[in-house]
Amino acid sequence: MAKLEIEDFEAFRALEGKSLPEGNWITVSQEMINDFAKATGDHQWIHVDVEKARKHSPFKKPVAHGFMSVSMLSKLLEDLIKIKSVKMGVNYGLNKVRFPSPVLVDSRLRLVGSIAHIEEYGDKGLKVVWNCTVEIEGNDKPACVAEFISLMFS
Repeated sequence: MAKLEIEDFEAFRALEGKSLPEGNWITVSQEMINDFAKATGDHQWIHVDVEKARKHSPFKKPVAHGFMSVSMLSKLLEDLIKIKSVKMGVNYGLNKVRFPSPVLVDSRLRLVGSIAHIEEYGDKGLKVVWNCTVEIEGNDKPACVAEFISLMFS
């Protein structure tokens, strides 16, 4: 899928309430899960011990951290849309976060979403509420559903 490129905030505002294109599939590797465990200090065996997960987990393989899906939202959105006039963007927060289905190692994820709301933020900024669903290929239930809030400045 090609990235949606928008010139400026004026053109971006026209997308409020509209769906974004579907994202590209990303494979969640054991290395990614291990790196997330190192970054967060969450080394629970269900995430990082492949042999123990095979023997004792109901899934028979490691499961990614739920918060890993949330942490991927910025990158997944960045891969979908670019506003050329934006000089800086920051994460502002999250609403209504849920993890309906576990992400097993080697699952493929993609972002499906829409722009729920756009409002002015300061002199040269926008606050954007994104409806985000992180889909798991072949699974009816998503990995993560969240309202993600970002700030962008031109």
